[in-house]
Amino acid sequence: MAATNFNKHLTLDERRIIANGISAGSPKSHIASVLGKDKSTIGKEIKARRILTHRFNLPLECSNYPHCKHGRHCPSDCLDYIPFVCKRRDRSPGACNGCSQFTHCRFNKFIYKPELADVDYRTTLVDSRSGVNLSCDEAKKLAAIIKPLLDQGHSPYHIIHSHPEIGITERTLYTYIEDGIFAIAGITQMDLRRQVSRKIAKNRKNTFKKREDRKYLKGRTYADYKNYLSENPNTLVVQMDTVYNDGSNGPFIQTLKFLRYGFLFAIYHEKKDSRAMLQGIDLLEEILGKELFHSELEVLLTDRGSEFICAEAFEKRQDETIRTRVYYCDPMQSGQKGSLENNHIELRYICPKGTDLRGLGLDGQDKLNLVLSHINSMPKEKLNGKSPIELMEFLHPSLMKKFNDFGITKIEKDKVLLKPYLLK
Repeated sequence: MAATNFNKHLTLDERRIIANGISAGSPKSHIASVLGKDKSTIGKEIKARRILTHRFNLPLECSNYPHCKHGRHCPSDCLDYIPFVCKRRDRSPGACNGCSQFTHCRFNKFIYKPELADVDYRTTLVDSRSGVNLSCDEAKKLAAIIKPLLDQGHSPYHIIHSHPEIGITERTLYTYIEDGIFAIAGITQMDLRRQVSRKIAKNRKNTFKKREDRKYLKGRTYADYKNYLSENPNTLVVQMDTVYNDGSNGPFIQTLKFLRYGFLFAIYHEKKDSRAMLQGIDLLEEILGKELFHSELEVLLTDRGSEFICAEAFEKRQDETIRTRVYYCDPMQSGQKGSLENNHIELRYICPKGTDLRGLGLDGQDKLNLVLSHINSMPKEKLNGKSPIELMEFLHPSLMKKFNDFGITKIEKDKVLLKPYLLK
């Protein structure tokens, strides 16, 4: 491949050459020389676009896995833990294509697929060049910080360095101001202490569009979920979603269904964002304890709502130990977590759509626990006339006690109430 190709974008054919090089076990430097690229370009391409096709079925990738003395329970503080390192996967060439041990290996496996890599790159390329990387609300919040400081004579440099929470560079701030992004808040080029002269692209559309980061989906799609279950048929799955009426004021209910027991758990939130959902997962782990959480939430299946995109934070604790695996349903396919959707129907008996949930009486976790107590005390045909609480008490009494201590209790069958006035 000619050296004049050095600064060109990778093409599909070049990505196929990369895949062939990986399968042959060629080092990155050799692949780079064939393509006329820098070694780092090849390394970044493989690392960014390889796909996790198989996950190790224990919390820790440990080299002592074949001869584990602890029954493969993998406590986070295990003294015999030695991190597993694969030269081929983790160093060069950087993926598992063509590995002679691929079939027998039980550790995480990454495959580089040129066609998928090319589609991912083209999508990212187009997305990164369309619109402004801000939502309208974010633009207003930034303007509220920037406008008073500009009026006081501060420069963009001063503003950016005094307020790192703004999260953009000085050059980007100049661009946003000159392109009229903050005009809605009355910020124009005239507010700049020194106007920077540069050529503005013609016909540039300053539409607000928050760029979608799809990297969290790699190895976590619904197809990956089905593959994992086929390899691990006894896996315990929990489905997750959110329920709310007023998208601006809330409250927001994070719902989690333990499929083994048909048990619905939910957490009350004032906001519907990724931080709130992560706090909900952390709270559930605090309620159950690390061991129960890890054993009962082996897999977490949710949809692609923006509040659930922090997959890695859901999966790992702050000490980097793995506590669960997260997978995502296909777009517009709520039926893929239909069991939870059916529980939402029951939840709506008490919290009807279109009503003011706070006005109805749902003003905190205690009231939500009351709702959950009644829903989980109702006999289910699929459970042979047993309620989810009764089934959990029978199959896992220590787990049920955790939820009892949190405030979810059994209601006598004749006193179960699925009407809005339950909350009065």
